[in-house]
Amino acid sequence: MRDQAKARRERTRHLIELGGLVSKAGLVDLTDDDRATMLGAFLDIAWQLQGDSDTTPADLKTRWRRRGLHTFDRDRKYDRITGGNDQD
Repeated sequence: MRDQAKARRERTRHLIELGGLVSKAGLVDLTDDDRATMLGAFLDIAWQLQGDSDTTPADLKTRWRRRGLHTFDRDRKYDRITGGNDQD
């Protein structure tokens, strides 16, 4: 039972982190929190990664990863400058 609870907590944390990425990318605001639109976008990404686009899946992942790492780095630098206080 303890292992099941631990696995459930780990899965919950993972899902929360993924939701944070959706928010960090601005998709919630850009889609007016339209879940069907976001799902459609994710399905389009999956379609591209299945190799049904002009760009190879490896190239897409490399481009997306580079952009994501750049954003994480920019946010870390911003947090150091502002002390981590988001003033939205």
